Amino acid sequence: MESLASWVAPVATTIAALMTASNLGSRVTGWGFAVFLIGSIAWGTLGVVTDQPNLVWQNAILSALNIFGMWRWLGRQQQIEEGAGKAAAASQAAPSETLFPASQLSSAEVTANDGASLGKAVDAMVGCASGRIAYVVVAEGGVAGVGETLRRVDWDQLAADADGLTAHFATPAFANLPKLERDRWPAR
Repeated sequence: MESLASWVAPVATTIAALMTASNLGSRVTGWGFAVFLIGSIAWGTLGVVTDQPNLVWQNAILSALNIFGMWRWLGRQQQIEEGAGKAAAASQAAPSETLFPASQLSSAEVTANDGASLGKAVDAMVGCASGRIAYVVVAEGGVAGVGETLRRVDWDQLAADADGLTAHFATPAFANLPKLERDRWPAR
C-alpha cells in the first residue's frame, strides 16, 4: 500500500496542478480538483501507513477543500455557464438585441472575417460611466501564456455571437495592430 500511495500521491498532485494552473476552463479546472482529491487521499494514506499524523490531518483538510473546488467548478460554475449559454441562445429568437455572456470576454475565440483564428480574448476594458466596452485584448501564439503576443482590438471592430468574437477585418490587418506590453495597456 505504501509503495502505491508513494507513486500516486506526487503524480496525481502534479497532474492536478497542471490542470488547474493551465486555466483551460471551468470543466478542466473542476476535474483538476478531482485529481487533486485523489492525490490528497493518497498523501493521507501515506501518512497513515508511515505514522505521520500531520500529513494525515493536512490532507484531510485538503480533501475537503478539493471537494469544495469540485463543487465550485463542476457544479456551480457549470450551472452559471449553462444559464448564460441558454440566455444567449434564447435571445437569438427574441425580438430584442441578441445577448452575449460577458464572461466570454476573457476566453472567447477571436476570428478574422476570413475565418482564420486570431487568438483568444483575455480581457476587455469597459467604461465606468457608459458601461460600454472600449476594447478587447487578444492573445495570439505562445503556450499557456508564455511567448504570446497581446494586441488591442477596439470593440467597434468586433462582432459578438454565440461562438465568440469575429473581427471586421482580415488576418493581415490583425498583425498590423500594435503589440501591448503585458503590464501597460492604453487608458483610452
